[in-house]
This record gives sequence, C-alpha cells and structure tokens, in this order.
Amino acid sequence: MTTLNCVEVEPQVTASAAVIWLHGLGSNGHDFESILPELKLPQDAPVRFIFPHSPSIAVTINGGMVMPAWYDILEMGAGRKLNVQQLLDSANQVVELIERERARGIASDRIIIAGFSQGGAVAYQAALSYPDKLAGLLALSTYFPTSDSIEFSDANRELPIEVMHGSHDPVVLPSMGKDALAALNSANFNPNWRTYPMEHNVCLEQIQDIAAWFKHTLNLG
Repeated sequence: MTTLNCVEVEPQVTASAAVIWLHGLGSNGHDFESILPELKLPQDAPVRFIFPHSPSIAVTINGGMVMPAWYDILEMGAGRKLNVQQLLDSANQVVELIERERARGIASDRIIIAGFSQGGAVAYQAALSYPDKLAGLLALSTYFPTSDSIEFSDANRELPIEVMHGSHDPVVLPSMGKDALAALNSANFNPNWRTYPMEHNVCLEQIQDIAAWFKHTLNLG
C-alpha cells in the first residue's frame, strides 16, 4: 500500500500534536488548507496539519467519471450504497499516516482525525478502530456507513467526538448525521452534536467552533 500524498503545514515551533484532515468527494488536500488562517490558533500552537490527497477512482454515481474519492459510491440517498472495501482500504491508509506521525515523535493521544463528507466516513472507521488512544475525532457533514461492522477499539472508548452538520444539507442528509450519532450513543460513546444553518459546506460560526474544540482538545491555551 502506497502512502498517501499530503499537503503538510508545519507550525512555527516544534510539532507536538497533529491533525489529519480528510477532504470530501471530488476535492483534494488543499480544500481545508485555506481554513487554517481562519482558525486563528495561537501562533505558537505546536500543531502539524496534514491534508491527504485521496486517490482518483471511477465513481459510479457520477457516470463512472474518474475523480478524487476515498471510495466508490454506487447509489445516493439515505440508504447510500458504497464500496466498503475501498473505504476500509482508505482507513488503513489513514492509519499509516498516524503511524508516520508517531514515528516523527507525535504521541498518538496528540493526534486528531478529522474528515468532511466521504472523508468523515473514513475518519469514523480509522479513528474508532485504532488500537491506541487518539486525541479526538471531528466528523463534518458526514455519516457512519461501517457502524454495524466496525470493531471498536477499547483504547478510544472515551475519545472526544465532535459531530457537525448543516441543517439544510441536501447531499449528506441531516438524518444520516443523526443516524451516526445514534450509532455512537448505542455503542456507549459520548459524541457532541452541533448543527448550522447551511448546506453541504462549512460556515464561519462552525470554523470558530472547530478552533475552540482544537484548542480545548489539544490544550493549546
């Protein structure tokens, strides 16, 4: 398995924490890079941001067009059908990035996994099955398609999980986000749920909340 190519943004000081942030369908690692200045984190925040590029594959719902995607989507709607093996393979590639950060001196419990839409589905699988304690999971406008098959890691049973969704999202319906929330609650996790008056995107209020959550979760002061 080849290591994913990534956009990496280094802190001004030596990194002691990392955020691995996955983009959505048809996008790339630069998508959320532009949000970093808007987070307005402390200048001395020791956080390395890693934005992986997904591979480009044929996507069935888009007429088989080849585009950046973490997995193929076969059918849209609340009962979305997808290539689960490709999702699992993508999650394994995220795990490789976690291991690379650990090899670079970042403790696992200082690593946040974040993902938007498709990237969030992969983030759920990667973070909640990871065998060692992580810092947190940020799930943006997404769903949890492997909730019935995942083997949850005992090490991350108390993982801080922040779930954010647009109340008018026509792509990943709010009900799909709530289904993920219900699955987490049923598995005895304690996720936090926030909604915003938006569609399938991000908004300023949400970015401010993400920044506050990063600061709290990573003790950035």
